[in-house]
Amino acid sequence: MFHHRKLSCIALAAICAAGPLAAEDWPSAPLHLYVGFPAGSSPDTIARLVAEPLADALGQPVVVENKPGAGGVIGVQQMLADKNDGLSFAVTINGPLTTAQRLVEDLSYDPATDITPVALIATSPLVLGVTSDFPADTVAGFIKQATENPGDIAYGSVGHGSGAHLTAELFANEAGVDLYHIPFQSYAEVTTSIIGHEIDGGFMAPSAAMPHVEAGKMKILGITSSAPFPSLPDVPVMAGQANLPEDFRAELWNGFIAPSGTDPEIVERLNSEIVEILAMPEVADKLLAMGWQVQPGSTEEFATRIADDTALWGAVIDGIEARQ
Repeated sequence: MFHHRKLSCIALAAICAAGPLAAEDWPSAPLHLYVGFPAGSSPDTIARLVAEPLADALGQPVVVENKPGAGGVIGVQQMLADKNDGLSFAVTINGPLTTAQRLVEDLSYDPATDITPVALIATSPLVLGVTSDFPADTVAGFIKQATENPGDIAYGSVGHGSGAHLTAELFANEAGVDLYHIPFQSYAEVTTSIIGHEIDGGFMAPSAAMPHVEAGKMKILGITSSAPFPSLPDVPVMAGQANLPEDFRAELWNGFIAPSGTDPEIVERLNSEIVEILAMPEVADKLLAMGWQVQPGSTEEFATRIADDTALWGAVIDGIEARQ
């Protein structure tokens, strides 16, 4: 009995000793970085911008693998389906971590318990674009029109539960107005309908609106970031206008995540490397040209952002469901 107990203690000591060494020796093989969107999409491009310098820093390839579907959920699911060996990660947008548990039936994971936040990468605001002849040139004027004509202003989004839809609902709730929602399949359809005066406007990525604004076929009334956006310095923020609160903010984001249970030392190493990558001017410039602003920060700050946005959008979804 004593002999077996002694061997067990020796084995346990060996396992404990191996833990730190495993983290120190990491990575000993290529990393897999899953993206729940197709090649050429914003999350894919962002993942590849990070993957190349990350591979140089870690001394191992970082292989981006596209697993599109379900608004990014499939990419997260694929990461979790892989063996949790410190080599499987994902770059994802907000939805799979903040709203999917409310909008996707039979979601196979719980973002709060199955995901480890590693690093927020970049954020992108939305702009409120309207027809070129809309009878208001400011967000305050838009709210005045909506107040005087409840339910008459029609806006488009890229589908129920999309970032554009939830942002418009948040805006309407905070401003105390009633807007009419029309879902479309793509931003192209939304902008075409705005230009064709089939709808009045919509919340969209700046990159979707700007070509039409420059052509004089659309105008932008405001932006949903909490501060002026670097590439659109003359577009006023919505926060504080008319009935909107001073802390009004609605942003899309991309972040780097890991399965829960990933060695904390690996998570911290990845966060440190990603923060350094985001400080590279060439990376920040490329992201800004795409409409994204780098947001380097700690794992704790990213976790707080996920929790805050989950609560924010959960309340918006509750309001939508209550009206149905």
